[in-house]
Amino acid sequence: MERLGTVRLGTGIGWRPAIAEAVEAMAGIEWVEVVAENVCPGHLPDSLRRLRERGVAVVPHGVGLGLGGAERPDPARLAALAERAGALGAPLVTEHIAFVRAGGERAASRGLEAGHLLPVPRTREALAVLCENVRIAQDQLPVPLAVENIAALFSWPDEELTEGQFLYELADRTGVRLLIDVANLHTNHVNQGEDPSAALDALPLEALAYVHVAGGFERDGVWHDSHAHPVPEPVLAVLSELASRVRPPGVLLERDERFPSAAELEAEVARIRETVEAAERAPVTVGAAAPATVGAAAPRQRLVTATAPEKAEVDEEAGEAVRTRLALGQTALLSALVAGTPAPEGFDRGRLRVQSRMLTAKRGDIVASLAPELPRILGEAYRPGFLRYAAGRPLTGGHRADALAFAFHTLRHDPPAERGARRELRDWWIERSGRASLVGRPWARWARVARFALLGR
Repeated sequence: MERLGTVRLGTGIGWRPAIAEAVEAMAGIEWVEVVAENVCPGHLPDSLRRLRERGVAVVPHGVGLGLGGAERPDPARLAALAERAGALGAPLVTEHIAFVRAGGERAASRGLEAGHLLPVPRTREALAVLCENVRIAQDQLPVPLAVENIAALFSWPDEELTEGQFLYELADRTGVRLLIDVANLHTNHVNQGEDPSAALDALPLEALAYVHVAGGFERDGVWHDSHAHPVPEPVLAVLSELASRVRPPGVLLERDERFPSAAELEAEVARIRETVEAAERAPVTVGAAAPATVGAAAPRQRLVTATAPEKAEVDEEAGEAVRTRLALGQTALLSALVAGTPAPEGFDRGRLRVQSRMLTAKRGDIVASLAPELPRILGEAYRPGFLRYAAGRPLTGGHRADALAFAFHTLRHDPPAERGARRELRDWWIERSGRASLVGRPWARWARVARFALLGR
């Protein structure tokens, strides 16, 4: 695997098509991050090409590998991530410490997709699986890999390690770099009472690749990591504490929705830069880590804690029995979240209900972004209609298939009252599903069913 040396990233922002022009014009942007699955290697957006020509580094940030899942990483997904790294000339790639799907043959269940990043249990068995999955990914990627801590609304019962201990062990065993999201540390503080300072104390900050900063909001005692609100002071405080301990090789603002003006975005990036610089000017704490670089691997020393220094290590290579136990647990949890089955024993059922509603709402948002004609045709009826459709219908075939299934379900069971909207929805479904070219063939019966639904009301 290619090593990077001592390249530093600097201050950056998450590149999104909606703010591409603003990002290009923004002063002081040294690098950008792009969602890997949203980039086609053979058809890079002109904006990204221009940024690269100016010497701005572009880092692909994956969301679909599911390194924390029970199965080994999908070779096709790994190859796609590697291809994007090459097309972008990326200095490294990043992914999440999370699982995003479950079920399948190992769990004797249909495959389920979360459409979201879900936490892995902080147990030694889950850690062994994660370590093996990370090593597999490292072997297949042309550049270094960094993995990110996620925001969690709930925790698994009977966890054996704190977040800091879990990340330290992961970096220690695999040499993987860490992408630390300080907004997620704040989220876990509000939602689960986890102390960000304690997490920072346990982290191997010399393995730090870069830092994410993002906004959110609190509602009914739950912090929502929305990436759609300004960065609040508590998140900046966590960033300051981290920067007082180690000089971050890179810091990046994430913003995914409800984009403000270009001037407001630039001001927010400036606040992040100023927070880091102020922390760096402060007196160095005795024993603080040396400045980190993107190419620095975690030290090969063992974690010693007061909580579990004598526990036997799980084998580094996760056995099939370990993976099966993890698969069964993750499948039961995901089924409760997306298919309405009973919550597994030991989980906070109230939190799982909140998470379930959030997953469904996010699923509807993604369908609306992929098929904007649907909310336009259905108007205010789109969201409640999608919630009714999604109840008991877990995501199994991807979001584009979800959009088609929702349209067909609406035609059959919940058609718009206005005749013109019904006709437009029917025509959209026939065209997008490819049925229009199959009139007179067996597939035409689907079009006839949709037409019946339209005219029968």
